[in-house]
Amino acid sequence: MKKKNTILSVISTAFFAVLGFIVVFPLIAGVLASFRPGRELIRRGLSVNLDFSSMTLSNYTYLFSGNADSKKYFMWFKNSLVLTVVTVVLTLLICYLVAYGLSMYEFKLKNVLFFLVIATMMVPFEILMLPLYQEMIDLKLMNTSAGVILPGICGASTVFFFRQYMIGLPKELLDAGRIDGATEYGICFKIMLPITKPAFAAMTILCAMGAWNNMLWPMMIFRDADKFTLPIGLNTLLTPYGNNYDVLIAGSMFAIIPIFVIFLCFQRYFIEGLTTGAVKG
Repeated sequence: MKKKNTILSVISTAFFAVLGFIVVFPLIAGVLASFRPGRELIRRGLSVNLDFSSMTLSNYTYLFSGNADSKKYFMWFKNSLVLTVVTVVLTLLICYLVAYGLSMYEFKLKNVLFFLVIATMMVPFEILMLPLYQEMIDLKLMNTSAGVILPGICGASTVFFFRQYMIGLPKELLDAGRIDGATEYGICFKIMLPITKPAFAAMTILCAMGAWNNMLWPMMIFRDADKFTLPIGLNTLLTPYGNNYDVLIAGSMFAIIPIFVIFLCFQRYFIEGLTTGAVKG
């Protein structure tokens, strides 16, 4: 039995090691490509071949050189950063309040409302894209940050996650808060919110990734190049008339840093939030 368990352990370890390499391979290839001249990428493509003779810091030097391409890149970077921060803060706040009401209070049509929230998860964004686009035109929000942020700040998946997490929290905390004289808002923000930190951490990472990498909707809303986000801006470097791979590859790798920092800040709560939210209720 012990020998059998050892064999299974070796096989499972080998399987997940191969799977992990497959997942990480594009990232490794991208990092190595960022240290090679753009012409090398055109000639050889992405690879994990460690040819130190062709490696250089010229791409990153060019990215931080302060020339026209560098200034455009960091303008796009700033736009993405601002949109991501605002989107994440508003999404977490609004979705938390919606989920709090659906999980902590009893009222008529509660289950119907929750079903309607979940039903929106079944509708692909491509179906909602044109009606939302027309709505932004009618509200005169085209080419504005509000036009990008507002349609997605109450995501059904985020509401569902918060609700599943909070439905397992003891409702006696609400009664205890009322007995102590706390208002409903005080109970919501001073008692219940601090104990939902794991859920907030998990959703911060996922919402930040979605907002940072979002390309389709901002591309439909923004018209001015000085308002482009990073994914749109990097995409404009690929044209039939020339491809600036030096900025594209180095800029793509540098763009990973904000999400990596967010994950490092919240990773100790991340697994706890995902697993707890998955089994509550």
